[in-house]
Amino acid sequence: MRVLICGMDGYLGWSLALHLAKRGHEVAGFDNFSRRSVVAEIGSQSMTPIQNMENRVKAAKEVHGLKMRFGRGSTLDYGYLRDVLKESKPDAIVHLAEQPSAPYSMMDREHAVYTQQNNVIGTLNLLFEMREYARGAQLVKLGTMGEYGTPNVAIPEGFFDVEYRGRKDTLPFPRQAGSWYHWSKVHDTGNVAFACKIWGLRSTDIMQGVVYGTRTPEMSDERLLTRFDFDEAFGTAVNRFCAQAAIGYPMSPYGTGQMKRGFIALVDSIQCMTLAIEHPPREGEYRVFNQLDEVYGIGELAQKVAKVAREKLGLKTEVKGIEDPRIEMQEHFYSVDNQHLKDLGFKPTRSLEEELEIMLGDCVRYKSRIEEKKEHIAPTVTWKEGKKGHGPLGPA
Repeated sequence: MRVLICGMDGYLGWSLALHLAKRGHEVAGFDNFSRRSVVAEIGSQSMTPIQNMENRVKAAKEVHGLKMRFGRGSTLDYGYLRDVLKESKPDAIVHLAEQPSAPYSMMDREHAVYTQQNNVIGTLNLLFEMREYARGAQLVKLGTMGEYGTPNVAIPEGFFDVEYRGRKDTLPFPRQAGSWYHWSKVHDTGNVAFACKIWGLRSTDIMQGVVYGTRTPEMSDERLLTRFDFDEAFGTAVNRFCAQAAIGYPMSPYGTGQMKRGFIALVDSIQCMTLAIEHPPREGEYRVFNQLDEVYGIGELAQKVAKVAREKLGLKTEVKGIEDPRIEMQEHFYSVDNQHLKDLGFKPTRSLEEELEIMLGDCVRYKSRIEEKKEHIAPTVTWKEGKKGHGPLGPA
């Protein structure tokens, strides 16, 4: 298959590109390198030293004999997007070219507007270009489990059957997003579903849980590593806990630590996206896959990281909860349906403990890069006030 990856330079984009190319797919992609720039903007960096894309593509060919094409561009550039689709003639388009951080979107008005514009307008551009130049391609759009929020009922895969005032229907499950970023993804969901309905496009919307991991099997050479963020804005819970454990920094679950979320390892996220790509929906079909492996409490995860760090790597660790900067339920019901990917053959690759041992080993290997930017681990963005210390008169 010919696969176009929008956002190929990112954590998932590069990992997926390597995996698909190794499976024999014809892979092309583009990126505007915004992830690199926004992480630098907040003063942080990837824990793993990541090469520029020219060196990455070159290394993929040298190490694995893989051929991939890459260009610099943005989904906000309608003309560039048109030219890419006309040239690549994709069978599948994987849309990862979005600003993915809730805290970043909550910093202030400018960051909220940037997030919504980049994500919503970029997706709309892609849909209109698909209508003109790639109508038969499948769009694999990365959503997020955060669209659903934490309802007091089980979360279905996109749709649910409802009976109200004596009538029945199948409707989209209500969204209860918790940040400006998550609302941008909700808007994407509505736009993609609408495009499938009116234009006959086909799409798989992957509602993804929190992804953790430092590498996939294809990353056998340091030049092929994907990025790994550990800062307050882009470092997700497990990744941040592993980085903290590696440098002896107290692991800091927010609030009571009782909040539950769905989690999935990087290798399994790539497996799931590959299954979606290789098993496309029907013409006009909009389908939803909930992509996660297990559900854990945030504090429970911190304890699991601490246990593996102590027993497998001999690290001295401490778990110390801090005030929750977000506005979210501390204790809640959480049950998620995720049968669709299992029906396609999804099977977890490693246990959580096995993956944590690999991650912690990598974090220790690159601990100096964490140490350099450790002041960016603690949260400075709150949902009520935005970025602390920011205002017309400067820091207090």
